[in-house]
Amino acid sequence: MDQLRRFIQWDAKGILEKIRLCLIKKLLPDWEDRRKYHEEFASSTSFHGVHNIVHRQSRARRALWLLVVAGCLATAAWQICSRFSYYLSWPTTTAVVVQYTEKVKFPAVTFCNLNRFQAHAVSKLKVIFLIWNTVSAILQNFAMEDKYSQELNDFLLGNQNFSIKDFTRQNGFYLNSSTLLECDFFGKPCYPQDFEHVFTEYGNCFTFNHNDLSARRVSLSGRGLHLLFDVQQEKFTDEPTLGYTDAGITFVVHSPQELPRFDGLGLLTPVGTHAQVAIRQLKSIIQEYPWGECKPDIKLQYHKIYSTNGCLLECKARYIQDWCGCLPFILPGNGTECDLLKFYKCVYPAVYNIEIKGLCTVGTHNSTCPAPCEETDYPTTVTYSNFGGEKAIKYFSTKLKKSPEYIRQNLVRIEIKYHDLSYKITQQQKALTISELLADVGGQLGLFCGASMITIIELLEYVFTNFCWMCIFLLLKAPEMPQWNNPSQNQPTQKGKKRRIQEC
Repeated sequence: MDQLRRFIQWDAKGILEKIRLCLIKKLLPDWEDRRKYHEEFASSTSFHGVHNIVHRQSRARRALWLLVVAGCLATAAWQICSRFSYYLSWPTTTAVVVQYTEKVKFPAVTFCNLNRFQAHAVSKLKVIFLIWNTVSAILQNFAMEDKYSQELNDFLLGNQNFSIKDFTRQNGFYLNSSTLLECDFFGKPCYPQDFEHVFTEYGNCFTFNHNDLSARRVSLSGRGLHLLFDVQQEKFTDEPTLGYTDAGITFVVHSPQELPRFDGLGLLTPVGTHAQVAIRQLKSIIQEYPWGECKPDIKLQYHKIYSTNGCLLECKARYIQDWCGCLPFILPGNGTECDLLKFYKCVYPAVYNIEIKGLCTVGTHNSTCPAPCEETDYPTTVTYSNFGGEKAIKYFSTKLKKSPEYIRQNLVRIEIKYHDLSYKITQQQKALTISELLADVGGQLGLFCGASMITIIELLEYVFTNFCWMCIFLLLKAPEMPQWNNPSQNQPTQKGKKRRIQEC
């Protein structure tokens, strides 16, 4: 057994010795060859200035060239680090382009009566205003005062099967030939059936040019949608104690593919006035994170295009459906509709918790609803004048068989048209792309060092070759096993060395 162990040890030692001899003979050149290799590299490299350090006769000039090359290399490294630091700050620029066109798409416009309910239906049900405010609290911030909570609670306990959705649809504002007296779009008449019903915080509202219709276009600025409303104040009313004190029409201009949003964005037209609205189309394109705040992979389940408002509504719908087991009719989704008692007992507190805890946030890339990558807005310029002169008042008084005072207290004229046939594109762009970064790095290397990509490959090859030589040298100089230091047993004779070298 001991003889077998000794035989294995001697065999391993012989293999290691052969490997060492092969490394010495074939892979590790002698000192003179290595010196020639360094001189040839310094003479032939495309890295400017290196050959002057090696081949100058004067030591002073060599030292001067060494300082010059080191200074240029340090400056190039500083500039390159500066460009990488700037690139990693994800800088952006904003480009504004005005595009003129022969025809431009007309936006959607949603109209609502500031008096939300028919007077005869709510004359004995003042609590209806509180109920609708509770329902529409999903769309706007509404805080109910304690003095109203008991009145609302008593009504809910006695009318558990009451449907505020059906009540508002039947007894809210309606659009027909008596409330829409005139409608004209680009010289062609339009009718109440051209408007689509939608629920908002103002109850029943009606959208012109909604998403289900083919795109309407205008080919001449100064012409567009002309409307004449009769708000019928004697038939429609609201509750002044809740802050609804105005009479007239409120409207919002928005994209046909988006839902109307009145909270802070609605335009008011009081009775007895003529509003002329000049609109412009503004397209905004935002870069994805980390340059911008948008996420292009986000899709909405119940909206064709992504918008922060649509995302916010779907986010609220998910939380409310999880907490209350039902879905408010005013939110998108296919869940079981919440009854009025659940609205008051569960949905309203749930909306409050969503707002307080920040469960549905908008704006930044890490929020629930980040900014959209593309968005179309319609900035407006509104001018007002009194509706009609004396002759116009008499004309409408005769036509409608109403008194001049009625005309001044109920009629509203609205004209919506494009300012010009153009749209503005505001595009967020990368201030420094990867190709521009590479160009900057190459420019710095070329300016200070005369280097290129070929030079970098030469340097890598030179460094790799010297690294391999260093590894071989350290491997050969590694301390040997103690048994090998016994010349009588382990040190091979000169003749044996020569034979093993030949074998290798």
